[in-house]
Amino acid sequence: MGRSSKVIAVSVPPDSASAFERIAEEEGRNRSELFREMLRVYGVYRETGTFESLQRYGAAQARRLGIGDEKDVERLIDEARR
Repeated sequence: MGRSSKVIAVSVPPDSASAFERIAEEEGRNRSELFREMLRVYGVYRETGTFESLQRYGAAQARRLGIGDEKDVERLIDEARR
């Protein structure tokens, strides 16, 4: 049976390593727990960025097509369903 975790190594500047250790201690976590939490938070950050990018794209497309509000959207949906 395989391991339920995998050991990885990363290189960071000494100041970053010290900050990482300090945060882990302040949070009452070990380094692995802190790293997992940081990775989870970064994943959320990336998803948020993707979502915001899609929102900007959609808003630009709506402006280009002259869609100004929900009534325009409802009208276009009704037209497409006919």
